[in-house]
Amino acid sequence: MKEKNFISAVIYVRNDVENVIAFTKQLLSILSNKFLNYEIIFVNDGSTNKTVDKIKDYAKTLKDVSVNIINMSYYQGKEVSMNAGVDFAIGDFVYQFDTTLIDYDLDMIFKIYEKALEGYDIVNAVPNKKKRLSSTLFYKIFNKNSNFAYKLGTETFQILSRRAINRIYAANKTVPYRKAVQANSGLKIANINYKVSNNTYLKIDKNLRKERNKNAINSLILFTDISYKITLTLSIIMLIFVFAVILYTVYIFFTGNPVEGWTPIMLLISSGFFGLFLILTAIIKYLAVILNLIFKKSDFLVESIEKINKN
Repeated sequence: MKEKNFISAVIYVRNDVENVIAFTKQLLSILSNKFLNYEIIFVNDGSTNKTVDKIKDYAKTLKDVSVNIINMSYYQGKEVSMNAGVDFAIGDFVYQFDTTLIDYDLDMIFKIYEKALEGYDIVNAVPNKKKRLSSTLFYKIFNKNSNFAYKLGTETFQILSRRAINRIYAANKTVPYRKAVQANSGLKIANINYKVSNNTYLKIDKNLRKERNKNAINSLILFTDISYKITLTLSIIMLIFVFAVILYTVYIFFTGNPVEGWTPIMLLISSGFFGLFLILTAIIKYLAVILNLIFKKSDFLVESIEKINKN
């Protein structure tokens, strides 16, 4: 018997002309076999090749499935684009596929849905392959400096319940980094590990790499206290330096022959630097509190939404 919950599958595409149709066929083989009602939403993030044309041609051959293409006005990055796709989705459960490359058995798609039915609002499919050094370092720093009960890691795709989507978007004016916001949502999250079935390598273009680096820095600032810890450490170092300078100044004053006015100037400069770092520490702590309360709104810009066929 097929599942009655309505399913949305949001797929991020950017110049995926070589993979998008093969991926869609495999995805549909699972969705059509397991679910009564479902939709597919492609989020085209400024593709410059024939990716969208291929999707349109293939969608016209399909029956009994709703296929939509969200065309972003220009390249806006994966996080913002996927936010647009999820915002458009109407499913009781929403799959998020960040890539059209498949390195897992297809039954993993249904497995994470089954796990969600056990009471988990967010379920991730996590590969067992070795992470890149940069990713390992980022997650180690992030998890150590955040107070989330759930620790972040690398996943290939995920499914979210409608309750998860409603809570996340109601609690945040914008979703700058989906995984961090999800981890901070207070919802039940589960991971299902899988053995990588092939050696598929995800090629990361220059724009996507820049976006990842920017998101990493922004996430560390928004969701951890690492900035506060760094400035506090520098303040302590400066305090030690100030005491050392004071002791040295006093020593020169009594044992040497300093230039007139040298002693008060040195004391003033040292105290001034310490005070500056102390003020910066307080400001950063204050800004961290403000950022935890409210995010700056950052809407996505959509050029058009095309409904290729109707269910």
